[in-house]
Amino acid sequence: MGITLALLCMVCFASNIVLSRYAVARMAVDIGFLIVLTVNIAVALILCLADLAVRSTPFEWHWSEAACYGLSGVLGSYLGRQMMYDTVRLLGPARASVFHSSAPAIALVGAWLLLGETLDAVEMALTCLVLFGLWFTQAPARGGRSEHRPTAESLRRGMLIGLLTVSGFGMSNVLRGLGMRGWEEPIFGTLIACSAAMLLQAVTTPSLAGAWKQIRASERRGIQLYALSGVLSVGGAILLTASMAHMKVALAALVSHTTPLLIFPLSVLVFGNREGLTPRTAVGALMVLAGIAMLALH
Repeated sequence: MGITLALLCMVCFASNIVLSRYAVARMAVDIGFLIVLTVNIAVALILCLADLAVRSTPFEWHWSEAACYGLSGVLGSYLGRQMMYDTVRLLGPARASVFHSSAPAIALVGAWLLLGETLDAVEMALTCLVLFGLWFTQAPARGGRSEHRPTAESLRRGMLIGLLTVSGFGMSNVLRGLGMRGWEEPIFGTLIACSAAMLLQAVTTPSLAGAWKQIRASERRGIQLYALSGVLSVGGAILLTASMAHMKVALAALVSHTTPLLIFPLSVLVFGNREGLTPRTAVGALMVLAGIAMLALH
């Protein structure tokens, strides 16, 4: 069950990365991010109300776990995801997905330090296989440049932002797992995380009223793309959090971040391989698939 939820989360995250390429081309990230967070909260709130209407057990509030979810929103939903949009803009979706899929390495260390979570020898070996496969899919920047092949300056900036993104996502996963340890409420936890991110975004936006005015004057297509991004991102977050009730946090993070499995085929089909993907990306993807399959059997 945990593997299934984590893979569904991966589909949401991968689709969102590809969608981001179109979204950032039609509207500035700082403005579009307000739309994403607003949709995040709206979708999570609707799901929370539906959950309250059908649940058979009483709802209980846990302050310490709620704080964990809130901090995960600051690191992941606010800092990590916002920087992910910049990484996609600078490096393209395929290269950005490699950074995104490296977050489990941070989650592995964080889960060991904060949760006392350890992997057995087989799990560690398979985790290394998946991570090596993900890093192996990194396409070398060769040949002529295009809008999808980053310049040297964009590559340097993208790598720096990508590393910060990885750290944010990795520790966010650990905090979600910490929250799930004492309060298994993936939907409510995600609502708290999104609300914390929106609060920070509202505080750091110079003119919130002016930002919403820009959104109303923006191209409708751009608004729709960011709104869909909001649906995909909150759906992925809920699925990832729910998967942590059925498997170790580090493994849930690992499976959910194998976005290149979906990103690379979509990149070839949608962008016509303008990012310069090579046969070695297919080899890396096969390594990832093999590792996940063996983890599921293990």
